[in-house]
Amino acid sequence: MENNTIMNITGVHKYFPGVHALSDVSLDLQRDEVHAVCGENGAGKSTLMKIIAGVYRPDDGLITLEGQPFVVHEPNEAYRKGIAIIYQESSLFPDMTVLENIFIGHEIRKPVLRGLRSPQMIDYRAMREKANAVFNRLGISVDLDRTVRTIGVATKQMIEIAKALSFDSRILILDEPTAALANREVDALFKTIRSLKSEGVSMLYISHRLDEIFEIADRVTVLRDGKHVATERVAATDRNQLVSWMVGRSLDNLYPKEDVEIGEVIFEAQSVSLRGVLEDISFNARRGEIVGISGLAGSGRTELALSLCGLVPPDSGTIKLNGKAVRIHSYREALEHGIAYVSEDRQVYGLVLPMTLKVNITHKAIRQITNLFSVINRGKEEQIAAEYMHRLAIKAPDSEFVVNKLSGGNQQKVSVAKSLAVEPEVLIVDEPTRGVDVGAKSELHRIISELAKSGKAIIMISSDLPEIIGMCDRTIVLKRGRKMGELLRNEMNQEQILHMAL
Repeated sequence: MENNTIMNITGVHKYFPGVHALSDVSLDLQRDEVHAVCGENGAGKSTLMKIIAGVYRPDDGLITLEGQPFVVHEPNEAYRKGIAIIYQESSLFPDMTVLENIFIGHEIRKPVLRGLRSPQMIDYRAMREKANAVFNRLGISVDLDRTVRTIGVATKQMIEIAKALSFDSRILILDEPTAALANREVDALFKTIRSLKSEGVSMLYISHRLDEIFEIADRVTVLRDGKHVATERVAATDRNQLVSWMVGRSLDNLYPKEDVEIGEVIFEAQSVSLRGVLEDISFNARRGEIVGISGLAGSGRTELALSLCGLVPPDSGTIKLNGKAVRIHSYREALEHGIAYVSEDRQVYGLVLPMTLKVNITHKAIRQITNLFSVINRGKEEQIAAEYMHRLAIKAPDSEFVVNKLSGGNQQKVSVAKSLAVEPEVLIVDEPTRGVDVGAKSELHRIISELAKSGKAIIMISSDLPEIIGMCDRTIVLKRGRKMGELLRNEMNQEQILHMAL
C-alpha cells in the first residue's frame, strides 16, 4: 500500500493559546481513495485539514506529498501543488460571476504584445474554455455569466468543486459538503465524487453524517480530543463502532426524552398568516411539552418561527401567552414576553463570533446585568456566564474565550445559552443540532429535555425526522406555508410525516 500513498501525515502537533489542538496525529491518503475523517466537534478535524490546505502550519510532525516533504505557507501554495479544500461555508463572492469566482486569484493571462516584457491581460476565452471543460467533467451545465447570488445551494457546491479542479487538483478536501443539501442534491454530489475518484482524484471527506461515510468512503479515520484513535476500512466497521471511537463510549440513547407531566397551555398561535409565505396556521404549546415543527424545505418552518418571535411580524393572526393576547412587533418585545429564539444559522444570526463567551451568553440579558445608569455589573455578568457554561457543559478554558475558536457543537451550546439567560417561558429552537457531531447532538437533546422538564414550552423545528420522532411529544406538519396536520408521539413515524408533508 505504501507505493500507492499520495500523502502521508506523521506525528503532527498544533498548539493554540491554551489548547493542544492536535497531538501526534498520523494519517495517510491513498491514490483514487475517498478517506473519511470523523470525530466530535473539537476533535481536530478542521485544524488538520487547514494544515494540509496551508491555512495553518504544524508545530511539529512531517507531511509528505508523493514521497517528498510537503511545506506550504499559505493556501495558494497548496493549490499550486494540487491540493484544494472546499469548506462547509461557501467561499464564493456572491456579486461576481461564476467565471470570475472560479479563476479569482489565478486568472489565465496572455501577453498584450509579442516579447518577454509585454504587459499581460486576462484571457477570458481561455478561462471560458477551461471552465466549460471542468463543468463537462462534472457532468453539469452552468451559465458562466450568472452572478453567484442568483444560484442555488447545490449548484454553488458544484462551483466550489469546479474552482478546486481549475487548479488541476489531485487531492480534494471536502468539509461537510452535504450540510445544506437536499437528498436529491446529495445523490448528485456523490455521483460527482465517484466520477472524480475514477479519474484519479483522491479525497479527504469530513462529515458528521455517519450514513454518508458508509455510502461514499473507502476508509475512515477517527480523531478524538486532537488525537488519532483509529483508521479502518469502512467495510470492516459499523456505526456503533464509529460512535464508540468518536465519543469514547457507546451512545445508547441519542434521544434522551424524558416523560414529564404536561401542564397547561402557555403559548397559542391563532390564524398566523404572512403574505405569500404562511397561511392561517394555528397551534399551541403546553408547559413541559416539546412541540415539533416539521416539513420539507420551503414549507415555511423557519418563517413561522421568525413570525412567532417578532423578527418577521405576521400580517395577521394572534399570539397568546397564558391565555392573554400579546402584541409582538420586534424580537425585543418577544424577549420581554418570555419568548426566545435559537436561530438555525448560529454563525450569522446566533453569535457574535469575534467576542467572548461571556459577552455572547449575556448580551440578550443586558437588562439583568445593568443598573439604572446602564452600567454593567461585571460580577453578575461573570456569574451568569459561568452558570450557563456549567449547565450546558460548554468546553472552554474560561468565559473570556473567544467564540469563533470553539468547536461547532460548543458554539451551538452558546447559542442556546444566550437564549436561556433571559429565562424564557417559551423557547423556539430552529435546527438545534444541525452541523454538530453525535456526541454534541446527544448533549443538546439532553438539555432540551431538561428544559421541558423544568416547565418550559419548547417549539423545535427540525428537518431531521428521527430527531422529531425521538424528542417531540407531538409535531405540526407544514407544506408550502400551510398546516397539513398534527401527530401525537404515539402516531409519529417517518412515513406518516412524509405523507403529510408531501
